[in-house]
Amino acid sequence: MRRYIVQVVRSTREHEAVDLGVSPRGTLALFKASQALAALRGRDYVIPSDVQHLCPHILTHRVHISPQIRLRGRTPGQVIAEITESVPVPVTE
Repeated sequence: MRRYIVQVVRSTREHEAVDLGVSPRGTLALFKASQALAALRGRDYVIPSDVQHLCPHILTHRVHISPQIRLRGRTPGQVIAEITESVPVPVTE
């Protein structure tokens, strides 16, 4: 799951709509919040849906989208949703 979280955060730095992506502190915040959510749900492990559920809450205010994108009516929340959907979810066999 660590690798998945890093991929999501790295995608915020590489997305064409984003001027400034999520910082390493944002990565840690998402990681720790995912662990906390898993614990609240009675698990001692994190699953992708934990991360996906928290991405809009943890990452939206940590990205700066370009003014052109904002003028076109897109919000940071929409961009984070795009990024979350575009990163492949890890599957174990």
